[in-house]
Amino acid sequence: MKKLVSLLLSMLMICSLAGCGIVIDGEGGSTGSKASGASGAIGLSISTQNNPFFVTLAEGAKKAAKQAGVPLTVVDASDDATKQVSDIEDLVSKNVSVLIVNPVDSDAVTGAVEAAIAKGVRVISVDRVVNGVDIDCQIASDNVAGAELATQYIVDTLGENVKTAELVGTSGASAAIDRSQGFHNIADKKLKVVASQTADFDRTQGMTVMENMIQADSSIQAVFAGNDEMALGAVEAISGAKKDVLVVGFDATDDAIEAIRQGRMGATIAQQPDLIGSTAVENAIRLTKGESIPKEIPVEVTLITKDTVDK
Repeated sequence: MKKLVSLLLSMLMICSLAGCGIVIDGEGGSTGSKASGASGAIGLSISTQNNPFFVTLAEGAKKAAKQAGVPLTVVDASDDATKQVSDIEDLVSKNVSVLIVNPVDSDAVTGAVEAAIAKGVRVISVDRVVNGVDIDCQIASDNVAGAELATQYIVDTLGENVKTAELVGTSGASAAIDRSQGFHNIADKKLKVVASQTADFDRTQGMTVMENMIQADSSIQAVFAGNDEMALGAVEAISGAKKDVLVVGFDATDDAIEAIRQGRMGATIAQQPDLIGSTAVENAIRLTKGESIPKEIPVEVTLITKDTVDK
């Protein structure tokens, strides 16, 4: 009898303690205690793994997750906004506690993120914002300031009023919008912008667009590209046309750094994508533990030129 009473009391104590942590259909997810299902699992929806910048970002996230011993699932949207919505829905169905999202399109992802939050999933955005949704945290470089640095480098190197072309990133991506804004903040006052066209953050498209720009105006003197992939594509087009044009990019990828060393590119902006990825995972873990995190975490950017590339 005593054994039975003891067993019943033990079961009652376990149930009482367990009841404190129960989350049903994500209830309480926005109150700040624990994330949906308290699984501790993290999902990372990345815009593309075709871009070295985002490969490095994902690697930084994976390394941080491995060091912490937490499960991390990474899904690649392949620059397809519709696929990304499906990817996010799939991650939520697998009961991730925290969703880290790098949007293909800052507007297109809104509905999927809202649905995730409604189910108690905590959300962190990286590199690009999610428009129209109150998420837990945004981790990104100051894209406007970085583009201003890059554009000022053109002015400092070639002088004012030089003919300059712009290669813009994916339409709707906040990074593309912010970098274009930063470019125009300086260029509209100090340079002569003769062409501006989207090349979707892609090297091949960057080359094609640049070829067309050169054919339309062979006197272009400088190019600002919203990322290094487009910049490297522009470099190929310029080389093929045997032109001398200053090309500036953004991201400081390995290929861009080597192009700067060789004098084929003028400059790029370093953003530390590995740090963005690891910082996202570290803060996701804090959320799963019921800790508070900042709404915005900026990551410093720096200008890389031939004079500073190996410093």
